[in-house]
Amino acid sequence: MANTDITSRTQYDRTDLRDRGGIRRGSERGAMIYNAIALIVGALLSALAVATIENWSQWVVLGMIVLTTIGFMIAINPNRRGA
Repeated sequence: MANTDITSRTQYDRTDLRDRGGIRRGSERGAMIYNAIALIVGALLSALAVATIENWSQWVVLGMIVLTTIGFMIAINPNRRGA
């Protein structure tokens, strides 16, 4: 790029060469299968965690894990307004 003139450089800086509409997505069917399996595994692990809790301090820890997860989901939301 250092030895190119302005017309050649303009060709490389065109928007159609840089960005093709965001993230390239794979198979929607594969994503749906992954989400279904992840939901089932998450539900089973959540039921196991709730069944093994013995006292109030473990409920506090579980509650903080859930709140931290929700906060992380809000922070990485692509539709979030602001900075």
